[in-house]
Amino acid sequence: MPIAMTVALAAGLLTATVPTAQAAAGATLPFTSVEAESATTTGTKIGPDHTQGTLASEASGRQAVRLNSGQRVEFTAPRAASALNVAYSVPDGQSGSLNVYVNGTKLARTIAVTSKYSYVDTGWIAGAKTHHFYDNARLLLGQNVQAGDRVALEATNAQVTVDVADFEQVAGAASRPAGSVSVTSKGADPTGQGDSTQAFRDAIASAQGGVVWIPPGEYRLTSSLSGVQNVTLQGAGSWHSVVRSSRFIDQSSSSGGVHIKDFAVIGEVTERVDSNPDNFVNGSLGPNSSVSGMWLQHLKVGLWLMGNNDNLVVENNRFLDMTADGLNLNGNARGVKVRGNFLRNQGDDALAMWSLNAPDVNSSFENNTITQPNLANGIAIYGGTDITVRNNLISDTNALGSGIAISNQKFLDPFHPLSGTITVDGNTLVRTGAMNPNWNHPMGALRVDSYDSAIEAQVKITNTTITDSPYSAFEFVSGGGRGLAAKNVTVDGATVRNTGTVVVQAETQGAATFRNVTATGVGAAGIYNCPYPANSGPFTLTDGGGNSGWSSTWSDCSTWPQPGQSNPDPDPARNLAKGRPATATGSQDVYTPGKAVDGDANSYWESGNNAFPQSLTVDLGSREAVRRLVLKLPPSSAWGARTQTVTVLGSTDGSNFSTVVGPTGYRFDPATGNTVTVALPAGTGLRHLRLSVSANTGWPAAQFSEVEAYPTS
Repeated sequence: MPIAMTVALAAGLLTATVPTAQAAAGATLPFTSVEAESATTTGTKIGPDHTQGTLASEASGRQAVRLNSGQRVEFTAPRAASALNVAYSVPDGQSGSLNVYVNGTKLARTIAVTSKYSYVDTGWIAGAKTHHFYDNARLLLGQNVQAGDRVALEATNAQVTVDVADFEQVAGAASRPAGSVSVTSKGADPTGQGDSTQAFRDAIASAQGGVVWIPPGEYRLTSSLSGVQNVTLQGAGSWHSVVRSSRFIDQSSSSGGVHIKDFAVIGEVTERVDSNPDNFVNGSLGPNSSVSGMWLQHLKVGLWLMGNNDNLVVENNRFLDMTADGLNLNGNARGVKVRGNFLRNQGDDALAMWSLNAPDVNSSFENNTITQPNLANGIAIYGGTDITVRNNLISDTNALGSGIAISNQKFLDPFHPLSGTITVDGNTLVRTGAMNPNWNHPMGALRVDSYDSAIEAQVKITNTTITDSPYSAFEFVSGGGRGLAAKNVTVDGATVRNTGTVVVQAETQGAATFRNVTATGVGAAGIYNCPYPANSGPFTLTDGGGNSGWSSTWSDCSTWPQPGQSNPDPDPARNLAKGRPATATGSQDVYTPGKAVDGDANSYWESGNNAFPQSLTVDLGSREAVRRLVLKLPPSSAWGARTQTVTVLGSTDGSNFSTVVGPTGYRFDPATGNTVTVALPAGTGLRHLRLSVSANTGWPAAQFSEVEAYPTS
């Protein structure tokens, strides 16, 4: 049994503890986060809530603290720190500030709060509501606090909802590298008042093969940079060197060798306009490039990567408050590594690979910490070849999103579906999965989706921890509604705790093997296995051994299990045969076996002519106690009265049948609805029901418009 990771919410800190034999999920972060709901407050705690469009549902932990003006929340510092970042929300159209107190003493510095970057509307996205309620604001305290110190935030001039506070010890500003070209030497204004765009361009042109130095200060760029290649852009640290730009680099190609590190790029993007390149990087950095140590905030997308980005490394960055994706490998990504990053409050997929125009190949998302994507998935893989998703920590997805989605949803053409081996290993998912308002049913914490084409790749999901999913743990679906197969999936080694509904939510045909999957605190049942459309084919779950805690099956495919709802008692009046797979020894023209179990008495099955005996067999799906059959022909008076001689047989394995009721003549008469009832002996138990017809006085073939089987007499 693989070693499982334990995720605990203790004293408001989300921590991951693992034995040394298994690497910890998530990034190594320079700060420690403390949830506001775990702190002392004079305000009001809100949540938990998973309802789309509420403040609590978008909050970390699905809870936060609402402060009216004059109220405060007081944290106990978890570590030595000289800086604070606060995730907060204020009502739409308002702004204010947070006073900061350390051990009861008010600091001269305050944290400005605003709704300017929040309340995003994307009406062109089906199922979207106003979202992106939270924002992040940071402050250098001007002093050091120690672990155990009391740090309070007090709302002034606005109602402020505080979600989480990040405590960080910020290193001093780095020194200028020898031989570098400083942007200030080219006229850049470190006060942020003047336009430094041309100075940056001139410095880049002068430093080919070397380093452009961005000293401590704030620099304003009014248009994007292009022609960036064979150069390093380096700052004094992301708390010290700040570039104000909504479009930093926009270029379709580069010879590569671009290294961007250790400064902040903070934009002014307040809405999502998909036709605008309002991104930190839009296009290509070229091969063998890197992005590290960056603070990226208030942009549409952090990195929207197209063209040649071979062997790009994106590591140890912070992505905050994007109105769309944090990062999207938009096709043609080869050997790209995205690792060790922190992403909070993205307006779409936090990290995505989308194999448009050319496949993403041999690329990976590893050891990232992702929280609160508020319109889509934590990690989404849309097509691609030999992709790896490993050791990520993902929490609190909202509407339209799973923690991880492995999908063949194409959006546009030409699209390159999943192929090769898709490795999903060592990931921890906390409170992930959401209600999909378009489907009106839930999305699982980890979703495999044959949306536009069947899954042909080998999908290997290993060493997964899923905790507190509001709905299901593993979902298999064809999101386009066509019932395409989600197959070739192996789930090996998973720990599922406190899932709201089911462990496996299978909604399309396909197959998966499960090994060493243990579950505790299952909300409704172990398995929901109801492929759509009906009769499109089964989803086969193979028990590879070592599974425990989720053997039960949700019994009613006409209803969705709700969180915490136990498996409903079966309806004693239900027709066990309706919609079940039916086969026959033969059929005439369009009068196929499925017509006898489709719920429509006007459609019918008819065997070949003049070839008695003929039989119809219905698979009830599991062994059932059957007490009564109702056999029908179309009720129209055009169907004259007739007698069919029928033998009822049953089997539990589909191979060995025994007689339940011997050959008997049953009269069908339109005057009585062309319906007959067959009582079965007490104790009859069968899965496969067979009706063998040896004679019909009205036609030289066997005929049934409906075969109904009931558990009551």
